[in-house]
Parts: sequence; structure tokens; C-alpha cells
Amino acid sequence: MAVSWQIALADYQQRINGLLTERLDALPDTAPRLKQAMQHALLLGGKRVRPALVYATGDMLGLTQADLDPPAMALECIHAYSLIHDDLPAMDDDDLRRGQPTCHVRFDEATAILAGDALQTLAFELLCHEPLSVSVESARLPLLQTLTGAAGYQGMCGGQAQDLAATNTPVTLEQLEQLHLAKTGALIRAALIMPAQLAELPEQQQASLNEFGRNIGLAFQVQDDILDITADTQILGKPQGSDDQGNKSTYPSLLGLQGAKNLCQQLHQQAVQALGALPYNTELLQSFSDFIINRDY
Repeated sequence: MAVSWQIALADYQQRINGLLTERLDALPDTAPRLKQAMQHALLLGGKRVRPALVYATGDMLGLTQADLDPPAMALECIHAYSLIHDDLPAMDDDDLRRGQPTCHVRFDEATAILAGDALQTLAFELLCHEPLSVSVESARLPLLQTLTGAAGYQGMCGGQAQDLAATNTPVTLEQLEQLHLAKTGALIRAALIMPAQLAELPEQQQASLNEFGRNIGLAFQVQDDILDITADTQILGKPQGSDDQGNKSTYPSLLGLQGAKNLCQQLHQQAVQALGALPYNTELLQSFSDFIINRDY
């Protein structure tokens, strides 16, 4: 019987939450307010999609969860830092995140900026120094290269810059897609590729995982845009309609709500098709793709 994504996700969430709590608790109290801000941003909720994808892909490939812990923790630290900075007044100026005051609202802007900076560097510290099995130790440098590429100019940061440039400026569907392939999709693809690097998968199989990540990453963003219209603030954990209020182009604004839903289904089909090229049991990743397009938060 196939394990549903929701059941697996609960197990993955429990593991990653415990690990992240331990790592932050272990930090010395030399800057207590900064440490509290980091804990606020990293530990108060969140779907943990990126680390869960690391574990799901690694489980599919027969890796140990202990070897998957470093990339899982690193990716979530990068994601949390990006949300802190994304919420700042200079960017999206949001007051609510995961049902809680955003970091700069709960603390202050300077502390929030430093908390984001510290979580970013913590990600690379974890990836550099957390133990790996002897059999996969040689993957440490490729893991670092993947994370830097996904988080930097050609990935998440570059995508955020494109997003800011597109505010109050009409963009084409192709431009919106390229923006989100970088801003949202880069870390999702990294969550799939990093376990593949640990397992030393052939390039062709890594390409199939990358194609799955490309399509499901876009579907994730399309569904986010749909929920920004159809879900309420309490369920979302952030202000409903924030994209519209921020004068940003979205898939529903370009395609209409039904057109965006159709695109989400198309991307889902392409993602599942990419998994078909892999000689592994991909049921859990298929269940993840179902979750992405059917979620309501």
C-alpha cells in the first residue's frame, strides 16, 4: 500500500523540526535577541516542503536519513532566511507569516536582517560540518555547489530581484515563468538533486529529477497564486490578496483563475511524466505532486 504524502510529511516534519530546534538551542547566548529572532523565523510553523523532498527522494534512493539531515537542514535555513528578507518593508512589507507576526514586526528591522544573514550562514555551516557517512563524504562539495547555485544570483536571489523589478510592471507569461523558476523553483530542484548527488545518480536520472522539480516547482507557485485569491488569511497564515495589493503579476492575473488552474494541472502531468523515466518506486514523489496541486494552504 502506497504511503500518502501527508503521512510521510508528518514524519519528515517531526524529524526536521527536532533537528533544527537542537541546532539553534546549541548556539551560545552571546546575542540572545538575534538567537530569538532566528528561532522565531525558523521554528514557528511552515510546511517543511524542501527538507521533506530531500528525505522523500533520499528514501527512494536508499540513502540513510542521517546522511540526508545536513542538506535538509541547510535548505530549510536558506528558505527561512529568504522569507525574513522577503517580508521586510523594503521588499514585500508583510506583517504576517505562518500565522505569526513577521520577524521585523516581532523584533525590529535590524534584528530581522541579521537573523536572515545568520540563518543563511548557518545553512552553509551545517552543510560543511555535519557528519556524513564515509561512503557519501565525497558528495559534500557538490552539495555545497548545488546550494550556492540555487540560493544565489542565478537562483533564489536573482528570482527575487526579478520579482521586485516586475512590481507595478506588466510581464509576459514567459517572464513570470522564468522569475519563478529561479525564486521558488531553484530550491525545490536542489531538494531533489542533492540526494541524487549523495547517491551518485547518473546524469540522465538527475536530469529526470530536475525536470520533475522544474514542473512541480512552477505548479507550487501557480497554486500559491490561486490560493492568494481563493483562500482566507487564517488558512494561508499570511495576508490574503497580498500579491494583488502589491501590484504583482500572477498566473491568475495573466490567465484568469480557470486558466491558472488548467496550467497547474498541465504542470502536474508533466512532472509525473518526468518521474516515469526513473527506475525507482516514485509513488511518494507522485503523491507529493498531487498534494501540491490540491493543497489549500
